[in-house]
Parts: sequence; C-alpha cells; structure tokens
Amino acid sequence: MANVLLIGSRNRGKAAELAGLLEGLPWEVRCLADYAPVPPPVEDGLTFEENAIKKAVYFSESFGVACLADDSGLVVDAIGGAPGIYSARYAGETADDKANNAKLLAELEAVAEAERTARFVCCAAFVRPGEPPHVETGVAEGRIGFKPRGAGGFGYDPLFIPEGHTRTFGEMEAAEKKLISHRGLALQKMRSYLERLAVRE
Repeated sequence: MANVLLIGSRNRGKAAELAGLLEGLPWEVRCLADYAPVPPPVEDGLTFEENAIKKAVYFSESFGVACLADDSGLVVDAIGGAPGIYSARYAGETADDKANNAKLLAELEAVAEAERTARFVCCAAFVRPGEPPHVETGVAEGRIGFKPRGAGGFGYDPLFIPEGHTRTFGEMEAAEKKLISHRGLALQKMRSYLERLAVRE
C-alpha cells in the first residue's frame, strides 16, 4: 500500500501543480480537501524556508501523515526584494492575483527594463510526524514585464519572463513551465528524495 503524502496548501493552483510534479511516485497524494477543516497555520517566519517548514509540520501533526508544503514568492531587485514572503498578500490580506499584479506594476512603473530583474524562489519542506524536516529549494531567475501576458499558471506568472525566454510563465504550457520554474526545480529535487525514501522502506 502506498504511503500517504498530503499536499499542505489551500491554494488550488499550487496544490494541483505540486501533485502533478509528484505524479508516478509510490505515494498516495492527497490534498487538504480530503480532510476535515483545521485553522490555517500561522506563517510568521522570516524566510521562505521557515514558513514552508511551519506549514509542513503543522499539517503533518494535525492529520498524522507525511506532508509536503512549500513557501514561495517573487523577489524583485528594484523594490528591495519585495514582495518576497508577502507575495500572496502583497496588495492586502484578501488580495487576489489581479490586485497583487497591479500593485507590482505600479511599483515598477518608472523602472527601466534592464532594472526589472527578479527571481521566483520556492522552498519545499517534507515532514513526517515526529521526524525532522527535509527541505529543497529552487530558484528561477528572470525579469518583470510591463503588462500581464498569458492566462496560464497563477500568481505573478503573467508578469514573469524567465531568463533566456521571451514569453512569461503565464504564456507557457504547464509541462514546459515545470522544467524551469522555481517550484519545478525544487520539486525535481524533492521527487528524487521521496523516490529514494520509498525504496529504502
């Protein structure tokens, strides 16, 4: 029987992307919708890694299963690394993707193309009850466009143009994006770890 692996995210887009990246592993991947509701964890860490671990530990202990959670965000050089760990709520606690993108574009309105460098960062944490976390990190370098392009992905994907490309993440097919995205890179490493873990057991 496959081991249960819970994806610790309420973001449907992120949960689906994580599940897709883990497809074919000898784990029974579940999402939070498969369990009774619990209050959200407090994400008061100062780094992506701290918040990823907090979420993974919280959901693992809440449901008594292995949990994979990530914390990710956009780091824009011209505005001091913002939105960073506040990427999901950049325009306010109840902000949606459209509002966050609009705020970012407003902040960068006077910034020239050469200075719109940015990177997506993803820290993924795997935790089993009572065991120390295992963390993997992925980084995708790129720049911020001048207007949203593409209807794919979620978050800041329509604004982010990865290094070496002319299209945004929002314009890429999911299969293409996962090969070069921050989450794809982190999960490729995590996938290798989970494969080794399953073999040892």
